[in-house]
Amino acid sequence: MTDTLQSMPVTKSKKSSSRSYHHGDLHRQLVEAAARLLREEGDSALSMRRLAQELQVSRMAPYHHFADKHALLCAVAEEGFQRLLALIESDDFLNGRNTEKEGLRRFLGRYITFALDNREYYDLMFGERLWKNQVPTDSLRTLSRASFKQYVERLRQLPLSETVQDDALRYAQVSWSTLHGMSRVLIDGIYFESDAVNAMCDTATEMMWRAFKQA
Repeated sequence: MTDTLQSMPVTKSKKSSSRSYHHGDLHRQLVEAAARLLREEGDSALSMRRLAQELQVSRMAPYHHFADKHALLCAVAEEGFQRLLALIESDDFLNGRNTEKEGLRRFLGRYITFALDNREYYDLMFGERLWKNQVPTDSLRTLSRASFKQYVERLRQLPLSETVQDDALRYAQVSWSTLHGMSRVLIDGIYFESDAVNAMCDTATEMMWRAFKQA
């Protein structure tokens, strides 16, 4: 399927703890460690104390970067949106380098592969964990909107039908919702056979292509 879709205990010494706290980019390391724990063990395994143990820093060191677990999870989601932005900015179809149907098919495959390979990020990017039950940070809200706005603008600039160009927002909402729905059923394990996934991508490509070119 991947080929077709083309991804210690806390140190007690004050001197050692101080050195660990200041080494490298602890902010980035905390985000990466949190994402790894989410993927391998789930949300229940993640805590600020567990992260401190994993990174061999003092128990209070993570709080110098994140006020609480919620703020940390928002940062993980932000990293996911950064990766999604990178996909949008590099994709051949969205950037006009391959505006044929096959270019669209490749974009769909890249998006779904992104979702599957980054599911620990994807769950937070689009799940209710941050958006419904709690308040996302301002930076997360800004970045999530920026990624969708970028997608809208890319569609608007493509040589598609005038209707799509004039109402790029609605076509972006519907096409992105389709991609998200496909990704969600795969992440949740509803579909997992490569033949079914490929057929879904092929059908979605045909539907979107007709809408983009004939609207």
